[in-house]
Amino acid sequence: MAKLQNDEMTSVIIYTDGGADPNPGIGGWAALLQYGEHEKVLTGDDPRTTNNRMELQAAVSALSVLKRPSTVEFHTDSKYLQQGITKWIDRWAAQGWQHKGGRAVPNADLWQELWPLVKKHKIRWHWVKGHAGDPRNERVDNLAREARLAITPRLELDSQVGQIYLRASCLGNPGPGGWGAVMVSAGGRRQLKGGASQTTNNRMELQAAIAAIQAFPPGTPLQIVTTSDYLFQGATQWLAGWQHRGWQKKDGQPISNDDLWRQLAALMGKYPLQLLNAKTIAANDSLLAEAAKLAHHAAQSASRT
Repeated sequence: MAKLQNDEMTSVIIYTDGGADPNPGIGGWAALLQYGEHEKVLTGDDPRTTNNRMELQAAVSALSVLKRPSTVEFHTDSKYLQQGITKWIDRWAAQGWQHKGGRAVPNADLWQELWPLVKKHKIRWHWVKGHAGDPRNERVDNLAREARLAITPRLELDSQVGQIYLRASCLGNPGPGGWGAVMVSAGGRRQLKGGASQTTNNRMELQAAIAAIQAFPPGTPLQIVTTSDYLFQGATQWLAGWQHRGWQKKDGQPISNDDLWRQLAALMGKYPLQLLNAKTIAANDSLLAEAAKLAHHAAQSASRT
């Protein structure tokens, strides 16, 4: 990795971001360094990681390229990273990278790699809200996503089975909400939509899936394309554990929207279903946009009832 070597460099602006999808899962990170008129972009990936590890790896990689002590304005949308450095890390280091009771600090290897790098520089840590219009934050977010997608296996849509495209919309959370579904099969294309005057976006995502699946005869092979991490991860990762624990979280608390998850679980036993994350496939964007329009109209109608 090349080092920054501008002898006159005294001040550096750094933006970093990282993430995994699902979490844990395939991850990517990015860092943007600006010093004077110069700029450097760094990216990386990991096939099995977490959001927090990617945030830390971005910070480690960014500070590693600084050849000499510098004044750094460091921007991140990760409170885990920002608060870890500014509030927790001194105590962790003093306690041998353990919490009270002897439990190891998660990601201690990366924190231990980051800590000496931080000490070399005069750094002001800035937390920025993600997806809030900061151009440089948006840029590293996109770069991290591109790094992740570069190693993400591309699942393919199967034209021989029924396809369902889902979107939801909520005017407040909770608030009036709606959902839309576009269904494509050998019989042609159909639309469904629905809404509620007081609901949440997650409930709308689940109701969209349930209604669209039920529009097909039992036993019909289906692919469901969703932009919802809640629906995708719930159905592909969390559902079996919830059922095993009697619809409870690991801490014993009841899961949210268990009535709808139970309905979806029952349907998954009657249909050969494959849920696909729209971020990781070559999805039909026009059909997703059509479903989003249906959801928005349904939410607007619900707000007037």
